[in-house]
Amino acid sequence: MKPVEPVRIPDEDTVARWRRDFPILRERVHGMPLAYLDNGATTQKPAAVIAAERAYYEQMNANVHRGVHLLSQRATAAYEGARARIARFIHAGRAEAIVYVRGTTEAINLVAQSYVRPRIQPGDEILISAMEHHSNIVPWQMVCAQTGAVLKVVPIDDAGALDIDAYERMLGPRTRIVAITHASNALGTINPIARLIELAHARGVPVLIDGAQAIAHLPVDVAALDCDFYAFSGHKVYGPTGIGALYARSELLEAMPPWQGGGDMIRSVSFEKTEYNAIPWRFEAGTPNIAGAVGLAAALDYLSAIDVEVALAHEADLLAYASDALRAVPHLRMIGTAREKVGIVSFVMAHAHAHDIGTILDQCGVAVRTGHHCAMPVMARYGVPATVRASFALYNTRAEVDALVEGLARVQELFPL
Repeated sequence: MKPVEPVRIPDEDTVARWRRDFPILRERVHGMPLAYLDNGATTQKPAAVIAAERAYYEQMNANVHRGVHLLSQRATAAYEGARARIARFIHAGRAEAIVYVRGTTEAINLVAQSYVRPRIQPGDEILISAMEHHSNIVPWQMVCAQTGAVLKVVPIDDAGALDIDAYERMLGPRTRIVAITHASNALGTINPIARLIELAHARGVPVLIDGAQAIAHLPVDVAALDCDFYAFSGHKVYGPTGIGALYARSELLEAMPPWQGGGDMIRSVSFEKTEYNAIPWRFEAGTPNIAGAVGLAAALDYLSAIDVEVALAHEADLLAYASDALRAVPHLRMIGTAREKVGIVSFVMAHAHAHDIGTILDQCGVAVRTGHHCAMPVMARYGVPATVRASFALYNTRAEVDALVEGLARVQELFPL
């Protein structure tokens, strides 16, 4: 068998070409070139995505399904065609396994209320990790409050890596679901998802994966992972806000009752009885975000054309470069140093609050995220109120990392020890 060659890091000309696809990167901030390092919060949108949404509104704006006029037929074809393209991107097998949602948060709430809540009893257990985003904590706390179930939390070590031995021990006879992130938004840690799923399935426990931080940075193959649910948001993967997708095994979707009622999720309605629609439409009540679905599919097509593996190689190079540069900054402490990470660096400085650092960096044209990152338990784990987080995307450069470090030198000037 011919050995697989490693993916090569793209050269500067390739990255420059990618950057030209994103109109907002031509903006200037406070007179400085924009260095956008807040991709963990939301990614910027390529011209192809903007054009796809515009084309929907200019050429086919109508409601989907049941319309017999031409615009409705166009809109329906675009909307359902987008679903099929999303399914192909994550190797879902069939389009009906994809439910449109507003984003990862809604997807997790849907699974919590429609799949887990009807199947859980007092004393049953829901297993999550200590690195989760609030969106993968609060919905499960709500289910526990509603049912008397117990939330169990797998610890992380000082580097921010999951304690796999503890995870395996905590998978017990009363564990009813595992809900865990593919990659941490606050630490960048990549979890060994395939192994975690294998361990859970060996005990008959289904697994939901929060893929919000992974979808733009790691190859995702839900069939190979063998996960039961996989959720992600469009705006994290160069797509629009307000749209996302939940992948679920078809047999699980078939067994789940609708979460919301209204138009389009029904087959027939009378005052005596309602017959629900087939999957996935029974979970998509009301007029959907049609333009968002079209834009999301365009974003995934764009990323596919670049190749996720190539983008990953570039982002890994940026992560290594940034990590080395930040370790050389005096009085800076890195938060999250696991061996396997997506392109996220979080840190604190001994002499300045994260919010002050973020404000000064903004004046230098560098956009970062400061605060608890909707991961307050992570902040508590490390004994800090907030961190500064720089997160990378395919269009970022080493020069932007240099701008970040130069901005931190300005912070030291204004906040000397």
